[in-house]
Formats: sequence, structure tokens, C-alpha cells
Amino acid sequence: MHNSKDYIAIGLEGSANKLGAGIVRHNRDGSVDVLSNPRHTYITPPGSGFLPADTARHHKHWLSRIIQKALHDAELTINDIDVIAFTKGPGMGAPLTAVAMVARTLSLLYNKPLIGVNHCIGHIEMGRLITGAQNPIVLYVSGGNTQVIAYSQQRYRIFGETLDIAVGNCLDRFARVIGLPNDPSPGYNIEQAAKSGSQLLKLPYTTKGMDISLSGLLTATSSYTKKPEFGTEFTKEDLCFTLQEVAFAMLVETTERAMAHVGSKEVLIVGGVGCNKRLQEMMSTMAAERGGKVFATDMRFCIDNGLMIAQAGLLQYRMGQTTELKDTVCKQRFRTDQVHVSWRND
Repeated sequence: MHNSKDYIAIGLEGSANKLGAGIVRHNRDGSVDVLSNPRHTYITPPGSGFLPADTARHHKHWLSRIIQKALHDAELTINDIDVIAFTKGPGMGAPLTAVAMVARTLSLLYNKPLIGVNHCIGHIEMGRLITGAQNPIVLYVSGGNTQVIAYSQQRYRIFGETLDIAVGNCLDRFARVIGLPNDPSPGYNIEQAAKSGSQLLKLPYTTKGMDISLSGLLTATSSYTKKPEFGTEFTKEDLCFTLQEVAFAMLVETTERAMAHVGSKEVLIVGGVGCNKRLQEMMSTMAAERGGKVFATDMRFCIDNGLMIAQAGLLQYRMGQTTELKDTVCKQRFRTDQVHVSWRND
């Protein structure tokens, strides 16, 4: 175990359209300092998504500058870094590979150890660090993942998840259907439009035990835009409002079941959709009725960022874990419960 001095890690994240480099320092007294966390987002025109090859080109173009900014903001040089962490997966293959290639290059040039980090674990450990949540039920909601998670015996166990598309993907795709812009993000613009909606329309509500299904919800919501009443009897704001209410209700229900199962009073919401104030409000109402509390972060930490990869990577490194060069291949399907959480023993 590496605990005898201060340790500094840089984390590189690029599993989707957010590119980030973050630096964190673990001090020998047990405290943690956030040193820098710059990010750059690949934004496409309204009505379009981001393709893997185009996203990878964006990352290759910007990554050197993002790393330099992270070091500049932290007032460090690459020689001050003890370990280089990068996102191993899950995510889009081409962007993941582009960032991993840079991590390998820096490791070889400067003789620094490498740590491949599970993207989902990065979100969880970032959330625990920023909020101080001790042992919560974790709701992980993003563009590519939707999972209800609880820690047990050095694993983050998945209690329930989406059976098809993630909630972030559902929101993003509907934003494209109604022509909302991708700047700063489709989900954010859905949230803002929903604030002007007032009519709750009929949509399918699909929970299956601890799992949920969202593809039918997306299809049903999209079909409303083709009805003659669209724009007169109900608006796109009503559709955004309804979509959020139904999707988030399913998430609240499955999270509450997990809380009851393990006897937890805490909920930690992580991932890009975790910034949504309506989701936080609905979850807080449920938790308060159970005598519990909800923890969430703001856009600096819940949206994909390099700092979360640095934090999780340094936790692994201090337990003696490193990733050999031959094992730095990326895994598009890298499940949360495949990671040995060696740094926790509670």
C-alpha cells in the first residue's frame, strides 16, 4: 500500500463526447485536494448525435491542450505526477482508444505507472469524495448507463438497471426529435423546457422488478409529436415535462426498493443526468419520507470529467494496483460489478 507520502494523479476521461483531464492529490494526513478539472465538450448541430470516429478526432485535437491546462491550473509539471489514470471503459470504442493511446504515450515518455479505471467507479468515488456520503445506495444515471448500485464485500453490486437504453440516451434522443440544441447538452435543454410544461400526458411506465425499460417510453413520447393536436392541445414543453416525470418516477421506485432491501438511509446520485434538479427533488421527497437524505453534485463533478478518473485511479494505486501496458486495451462493456474495490473494507 502506498500511504507514506503525498500522491498526485492525473486522470484522462474521454468515453463519450466529454473530454477531461483532472488532477487530485491525496495527502499523507488523509485529506484530499482537488487541484484542477478542465473539460471540453464535442457539440454537434441540433438534431444530430455524435459519432465515434468524429468524437475520437475531437479528443485527439483537444487532449494535449486539456492536459496542459490541467497542469497549468494545478501549478504542476508532468514530472510532479505520480500516476496516470485513464478511462478503460465502458464507453465508445474510438474515443476511449484515442485517450488511452495518449495515456500510454505519457507513461512511456515520463516513466509513470498507469491505472485503467472503470468509468462508473469513477463517478461513484467522485460523488463519495465531494458529498461525503458514507455507504449510500447509488443511482448512476448518464447517457450510456442507468444502474441502481449498493456496496458489499469489496464490490459495487448492481441491484437494478435499464434493460435497453439509458435514461440519458432517452432524453438526448427525444431532444433530437423535437429539435432542441446540443449546447450545452440535450438533457439540460430538456430540463429547461420541462419547467414550462404543465400537462401530464399518458405514457408507458415499465418497471420489471428492480429493472426498468425506457425504449417504449421514448417511442411513445416521440409519437405524440406526429399527432394533429401537437402544438395546440399540448406542446413540446408538455412532452418534456411528461417524459421527465415518468422516467424519473421509475428511477425513484427502484431506488426506494434498494434502500428498503439494504436498510440504507442515503442515496447518492451520480452521472450526467444526476445534475437534473427535478430528479434530485423527486428523489429527495422519497428519501425524506423514509427519514433519509439525498447526496448529489453540481455540473463540475456529475458530468464526465477527468478528476473522477484521477480519484478512482489514485485509490487503486495506493492499494498497490497498476495496469500493465499489455492490459491497457479498452473495454466498451466494462461492468461496474467487475471491479475489485480493494480500497474499501467497510
